[in-house]
Amino acid sequence: MTETAPKKVGALFAVVLAAITAIAPLALHMFFPAIPDVQTDFGVDEAVAEMTLSIPLFVMAFATLVYGSVSDRYGRRPALLGAMALFIAGSIVSTVADSIWLLIVGRVLQAAGGAGGLGLARTIARDVYGTEKLVKVIAYLTMAYTIGPMIAAPLGAVLIDLSGWRALVGIAAVIGVVLGVLSWLVLFETHTERGGAGFRGNPFMDGIRLMSNVRFASYVLQSGFSTGAFFTLASASAFMLTGYLGRPPSEYGAYFMFYPIGFLLGNFLSSRLSGRIRTEAMVFTGSFILLLTAATQSTLIALDHVTPLTIFLPGFFVTCAQGLALPNSQSGAIIEAGPLAGTGAGIGAFMQLFAAAFFTQLYGFAADGTPVPMAVVISVCAVLSCSMGTVTLLMRRRD
Repeated sequence: MTETAPKKVGALFAVVLAAITAIAPLALHMFFPAIPDVQTDFGVDEAVAEMTLSIPLFVMAFATLVYGSVSDRYGRRPALLGAMALFIAGSIVSTVADSIWLLIVGRVLQAAGGAGGLGLARTIARDVYGTEKLVKVIAYLTMAYTIGPMIAAPLGAVLIDLSGWRALVGIAAVIGVVLGVLSWLVLFETHTERGGAGFRGNPFMDGIRLMSNVRFASYVLQSGFSTGAFFTLASASAFMLTGYLGRPPSEYGAYFMFYPIGFLLGNFLSSRLSGRIRTEAMVFTGSFILLLTAATQSTLIALDHVTPLTIFLPGFFVTCAQGLALPNSQSGAIIEAGPLAGTGAGIGAFMQLFAAAFFTQLYGFAADGTPVPMAVVISVCAVLSCSMGTVTLLMRRRD
């Protein structure tokens, strides 16, 4: 016997849902300006320092697949509460880490927990609000969690200057405890069809079934490649500003604001245009803007015109493009998944995080102290993203 979700939910439910969506991005964005300090503190090279970001991203990617499948079978609430416990434990381990490898272990646990909120919040939104309102709801959720990175990056940079990078993971632990308690008190079980139509006993076969759907695959791949472009830019820009241009970490926090403001604008436009412009057209538009932005930044870098604005201003357009496309690609994938919505949302989150981890570490291995590897990796992501956006347009539903 399963619980039946009410048709209407209050404002507090929506606020907590947005907050649990934000917890993983907040922890990730807050850590960006810390990577150069971690490198110095533990005496490791740039590629190893990047592992404190890339390995957790890989773990987070695979964890989203587990949460999606588990939530389809056993419910959203137990999966989410378990995820919050892991996030808190990982944050504590990271805070007390006395070696780079123990820090990576803590970040891995933190990432495994954060993955739960990232994928499950969208699935819970689908359960409660239905498919018709899904694009708008996801856009509003995304706008809400964008506030987290807007605060996180400047706050993180200031905390590093004042107290060092350990303060960042300590604050993440406190936030995790608060959100864990709120989730326990406010969020109820929303999945009413466990074991019903569309249920499969093999999560691997569920994934193959969904990825064989060209529309579903193009949606999740587009979101993955566009996320890879952003994470490469966000992580590389910290090294470019403090290392290549010799600016202080606190300045990174100020320039970083270009990213969440662009994302917020893109999501606002996406929510306003939902229902007026087809999902596939919005995905393609965002992909094309990303491609134009990558081409412009690469041209400026090739001409040796490298300033903080050369690095960060394109980030405004990269994230705005993401904001336009991402809610539509996410909702399109979840709708295509049908009764396997949890698994579908998990695969979508997996693609985003896996691509982010892969391209971020690819940049780490290619990094030579100049902006060229950053521009190359971002351009590759943009081309692949636009290719998938074109497929979504060509394979649109004929209804």
